[in-house]
Amino acid sequence: MAFSRWKHQDTRSYVILDLSSPAAPCLPVIHRGPFGIKTSPGSPWAPDNSNLLMESLIPILATRSRDLNSFYGYVPTEWICILFVVLYALSTAIHFGQACRYRVWWMIPTACVCGILEILGWAARMWSSHSPGLAEPYEMQITCTILGPTPLIAATFVILGTVIEQLGSSYSRLSPRMYTVFFFSADVISLIVQAVGGAKAAGAVAQNTSPVSGGQIMLGGIAFQLAVITVYLLCGAEFFFRYSRDQPLRDPGTLHEGNIRRGALSKRLQVQAGGLMFMTICLWIRSVYRTIELADGWTGRIITTQVYFNVLDGAMVTLAIFTLNFAHPGMLLSKPGKPGLQSVDEEKDSIEEKVSLH
Repeated sequence: MAFSRWKHQDTRSYVILDLSSPAAPCLPVIHRGPFGIKTSPGSPWAPDNSNLLMESLIPILATRSRDLNSFYGYVPTEWICILFVVLYALSTAIHFGQACRYRVWWMIPTACVCGILEILGWAARMWSSHSPGLAEPYEMQITCTILGPTPLIAATFVILGTVIEQLGSSYSRLSPRMYTVFFFSADVISLIVQAVGGAKAAGAVAQNTSPVSGGQIMLGGIAFQLAVITVYLLCGAEFFFRYSRDQPLRDPGTLHEGNIRRGALSKRLQVQAGGLMFMTICLWIRSVYRTIELADGWTGRIITTQVYFNVLDGAMVTLAIFTLNFAHPGMLLSKPGKPGLQSVDEEKDSIEEKVSLH
């Protein structure tokens, strides 16, 4: 029996037991490989199969243990968090530039604030991808992601009011001003309720107590917001339906002097209306998801499933905020060559030339 020594490609040495002698077959085969010591079947040095099974399960059990120790019920995927942080940062920077370029200053406390809150929320989730059992980032993402879309929703109310003002308020159940006052006020109430609930839930997590009571307050705020968005969608749909059919709700003679009966639906207004409809539906889907999520409870299947949050919250708000970059009111609702939103009084003469009298 002889021993031979050889080099593998990775430059490590391995010992092979040469069984060329006649007496060798009665001996077990032992060799050292890149994954440990291997033996022939039946060898007294062969490891117990149960030990091998446990070794293979260790990574799985470690991952499962990490998930169970996480406040989320899972560990947020780092690259997804980074992706959303980058996307929100890009959109927010563009929104800030557009607000300055077109002097639509109210876009800063609406779209820009939404983007900042979402950046903070997803940055906190990225932090949690490294420290899933740490309370601080979890508390931060609870508050920021629940409040983030609320300012963006307020922007949609203002935009629809401006569109109605330009196309004809006689087709709307509410006046353009009421769209801003009523829905914006309701949105602020929703924001306050969600903020109170989010702060209470986050405080409970910090004190290792149940966040259920805070979650119920948050649920009330998000459910109220969902109801407001639903009413807003119905009012907007009715307006465009009546406009397309030329079925005004009020006699044009009863309107204020500054209001027109029917404005022309230009290409720019078509783009603005289409973008507004798409982003509102995205925000509505997100509100439906968050309502069901909170109603299901803090340990329910919905809140502990990461893909639901990534798609129905993160992706929906991302689509909405980027849609507003492309269908920006500063570009589509302003007078050509003049910054700021176009008002009816300023454009009355040019619009009346395009009015269709029936």
